[in-house]
Amino acid sequence: MIPRPDYISPDGDIALYHGDAMQVLSQLPSARLTASGGFSAIITDAPYSSGGAFRGDRMLSTRDKYVQSGQREAQADFTGDNRDQRSFRYWCDLWLSHCRRVSRPGAPVCLFSDWRQLPITTDAMQSAGYVWRGVAVWDKGPSARPQMGRYKSQAEYIVWGSNGPMPQDTTVGVLPGVFTFPIRKSDKHHQVGKPSELMEQVCRICPPDGTILDPFAGSGSTAIGAIRQGRAFVGIELDEHYFRVAVERINRELGIGQREAA
Repeated sequence: MIPRPDYISPDGDIALYHGDAMQVLSQLPSARLTASGGFSAIITDAPYSSGGAFRGDRMLSTRDKYVQSGQREAQADFTGDNRDQRSFRYWCDLWLSHCRRVSRPGAPVCLFSDWRQLPITTDAMQSAGYVWRGVAVWDKGPSARPQMGRYKSQAEYIVWGSNGPMPQDTTVGVLPGVFTFPIRKSDKHHQVGKPSELMEQVCRICPPDGTILDPFAGSGSTAIGAIRQGRAFVGIELDEHYFRVAVERINRELGIGQREAA
C-alpha cells in the first residue's frame, strides 16, 4: 500500500512525508508500475556525517559540529549525522538503490557533499547503479570559515549522475557547473541549510513537467526551489521540527494563509 503524504498542497503538486526516508522509500512503487513513469529527478542533501575526523567527534551533536559559536541557539539539531565512513557508504547504497528504483530511466540525481565525503559519495552513487557524470561546485563566498595559513573551506559539491543513459533532446538546456550564492542568515532555516536561490538553480536539471524527489527534505529548501521553477515535488523528513518548518515555508511560498487572511 502506497503511504499517503502527511502534507499535500492544495494543487497537489507539493507533497511531504514525515517519516524515515528508508521506510517511506521502500513503500513507494517502482517507476515501471506508475502511470507517471517515476520521479524525474532526485535532488537531496542527506546528512553526510562530516563533522570531525574521529569517532568521538562524529558522536557530538550537530550543533557542536556545524554551528558557529554565538549562533548555537538559532537552529535545532537534526538526526542521522553520526555514521562512520563504512556505515555511511552502506546506508547510502540502500537509500540510493530505492531512489533509482522509483526514478524514470535517464533521471538525474544530485547529491550534496563536502570535501571529506566527496570520494565515498561518488562510490555510493555508482554502487547503487547510477552513472556518475560529474561534480558541480557551490561557492559559498570568500567569508566561509577563514583560517590563517590555510585555504578557505569555501566550496561544497554536488555529485551528479543519471539513472542509466541520459537523453540529449531535453528542454532543460545547458546548466552551470559552478554556483555562487552566499549563506544569508534570513534564509537559513536549518543548521546546514542551503540557500533558496541555489536550490532554485539546481532544480532546473529536472524537466519542466517532472517531479523532484528529496528523501532528506530538511527545512524544505529543495521544495522552495521546485516551486519557483514550476516543478512538482515530493519530500521526506524525519525530524518533526524541520518537517513543520518545511510545511510553513512551502505554505508561505505558495501564499497559503495569506490568501485566506486577505
